[in-house]
Amino acid sequence: MASPFDHEKTPLPFLIAPFFLWGTAMVAMKGVIDTTTPLFLATLRLIPAGVMVLIVAALLGRKQPQSWQGWAWIGGFALIDGTLFQGFLAEGLQRTGAGLGSVMIDSQPIAVALMARFLFQEIVGPLGWLGLVIGILGISLLGLPDDWIIQAATNFTQAFSTGHWVAGQITPFTSSVSAGESVWSMLLGHGEWLMLLAALSMAVGTVMIAYVCRHVDPVVATGWHMILGGLPLLGLSGYTEIQQWQGVTTVGWLAIAYSTIFGSAIAYGIFFYLASKGNLTSLSALTFLTPVFALTFSTAFLAENLTTVQWIGVGFTLISIYLVNQRALLTKRLMSLLAGPSVMGLLKTISPDMSKALANWLSSNITVDSSSE
Repeated sequence: MASPFDHEKTPLPFLIAPFFLWGTAMVAMKGVIDTTTPLFLATLRLIPAGVMVLIVAALLGRKQPQSWQGWAWIGGFALIDGTLFQGFLAEGLQRTGAGLGSVMIDSQPIAVALMARFLFQEIVGPLGWLGLVIGILGISLLGLPDDWIIQAATNFTQAFSTGHWVAGQITPFTSSVSAGESVWSMLLGHGEWLMLLAALSMAVGTVMIAYVCRHVDPVVATGWHMILGGLPLLGLSGYTEIQQWQGVTTVGWLAIAYSTIFGSAIAYGIFFYLASKGNLTSLSALTFLTPVFALTFSTAFLAENLTTVQWIGVGFTLISIYLVNQRALLTKRLMSLLAGPSVMGLLKTISPDMSKALANWLSSNITVDSSSE
């Protein structure tokens, strides 16, 4: 089955815009979340933005959904990328920093690459798989408690130096979990894992948008998915939360307005327009910029600081995102280097047979790669 995504040249500022807006919107939301409630904040980021997008769509003459298939796809898209994504994001943001949460959310290209591999047979390649492994390591460093990571490193260091594993070394991992508290509930208490669930929701939504746009205009679909996705959050907020807006200051309302207008209406409009036109796994080629923007502005305006373990996890995750998104370009450059006269000449001197085998392998793989684009 061929991927429904095609390459399209896009101006760089237009390509960067949604990631900048998402990164700064995370900082704005984090700055106001202590004066409101998460589900109410998620509702405000969706429903008003959806109304604005639909107004723009009407002014542009965009067609409303014309079939039940279109509304069905919008409904599923609203549940996944609206309700679940924004709900997990807001709940997770209450328990973690804006910068760190943004890193977890923007690990979604890893999931997109895996889904594209199995749904559309898009090539992952050695560099892509390396990126996925590094990404899992980075997310683990970000999401697991620091004392678990440090204790694990200590245990493995001792086991390596002594040549054997000492019984009982695994117990420190669960010593911090009190009786009656499961590891799962403790992990969900860390906002990073809620952000990871948000990332998985967004990844599924990124895949769905290609099919949604077969039945509905992408701008119209963006607006309706925000409104329909926000309604369950509004109901949950009314049923489970209190004092949603009474503590919000003027500056807080301005932050909410920025998150709604720029971080949702404009950013999502641009993103899903690009998603309907671009290649599935190259769409997020600049995704790593979102946590960079979020980390920069959260450090400057919110004085957020990460631990050493978390910074290492951030580094691994950003490297992973870069490898996954740029794997085709990096592979092509690596193959060109291997096929160059210097490498081939040296290898021919060492072993003519090995040189011939490498040349045949490069020729075969370059042909496959070009035919898949």
